Amino acid sequence: MMKVKILKIRLSEEFQNHDEQQLNRFLRQHEVIKITSSMINGSENFWSVIIYYDEEYPTVHEKKNKYTADSELPLNSDEVKILDSLRLWRNEKAKQQNLPSYFIATNKELLSIAKYKPAKKEQLSDIKGFGRHKIENYGMEIIGLLENI
Repeated sequence: MMKVKILKIRLSEEFQNHDEQQLNRFLRQHEVIKITSSMINGSENFWSVIIYYDEEYPTVHEKKNKYTADSELPLNSDEVKILDSLRLWRNEKAKQQNLPSYFIATNKELLSIAKYKPAKKEQLSDIKGFGRHKIENYGMEIIGLLENI
């Protein structure tokens, strides 16, 4: 059954980190179907994030272990090229969609893609942070980008 969650990401420095962590925690624990967001301007500027998610998705403890890259390990030259290309793509996509870049993919997710090097869109589901929503919306572009590097 699909449910809806609304989160507020305040732009104020004192709240932004906390709100972003809350959003990331929610995204890790649920299978996201769709995300929409709007910038709300007023006495307090913030992003209103509406998340449509699957209620019956397994909890974080029941999920299979997904790949996440160790950010301490050095990158080889191919991985650096991939990561640079992914960052450029993500920033352009975020600008087109008027979203913060971490809504498209976090730095850790991009690093994991660069290290894991999925060959098919479906393999993105093996990477921590990539659920149905990101794969459906960005999977083919990411795989296309990887094929051209």
